[in-house]
Amino acid sequence: MTKVLVVDDEPQIVRALRINLTARGYEVVTAADGSEALRVAASERPDVVVLDLGLPDIDGATVIEGLRGWTSVPIIVLSARTDSADKVAALDAGADDYVTKPFGMDELQARLRAAVRRAQAAAPSVDAVVETASFTVDLAAKKVLRDGAEVHLTPTEWGVLELLVRNKGRLVAQKQLLQEVWGPAYASETHYLRVYLAQLRRKLEPQPSRPRHLVTEAGMGYRFEI
Repeated sequence: MTKVLVVDDEPQIVRALRINLTARGYEVVTAADGSEALRVAASERPDVVVLDLGLPDIDGATVIEGLRGWTSVPIIVLSARTDSADKVAALDAGADDYVTKPFGMDELQARLRAAVRRAQAAAPSVDAVVETASFTVDLAAKKVLRDGAEVHLTPTEWGVLELLVRNKGRLVAQKQLLQEVWGPAYASETHYLRVYLAQLRRKLEPQPSRPRHLVTEAGMGYRFEI
């Protein structure tokens, strides 16, 4: 059974979607705001997310970015916003599709089926919260805890750590790190990586000179190990 997370602050829309999708064989879980959506997504691990952009606490685009920090689950935006700029912003944030309210259930169901099919070939999601023996990385909340206290990371340090954690156990090439964190123009600036990995190790590793979690593969790249 395909599990759908419906995120909307309008009770009548949530109720209608729950009734119609359940009748069509879907398992439905719901959230009324963005913060709840991130929590439910982490605990329920839905197969697809149907998300309204106009949420009462945080904007839907921010929710999409939070989800994309740790999962490739298909996200279908369901919104009354018809401006093309809103659609572009949602898709750039990581949404897979955009349906404008009012909508037909047959169309929505067809888009759900298509999104789930596309996702079947995608890479598996990682856990929203990744724990090591030394620190905890919360990919959804974009923060790191060590000994119960939050560790301040710069945006660039977070970008490096997030990419490594999302590929835990796998080698991430120097070029890939540089292109995804700094941009294509920096693909050969390998000294950036040495500087930022050293900073991350000082903040996170018990023994920065002998790292066990942020591992260097000489001449090739880096790997994150639990």
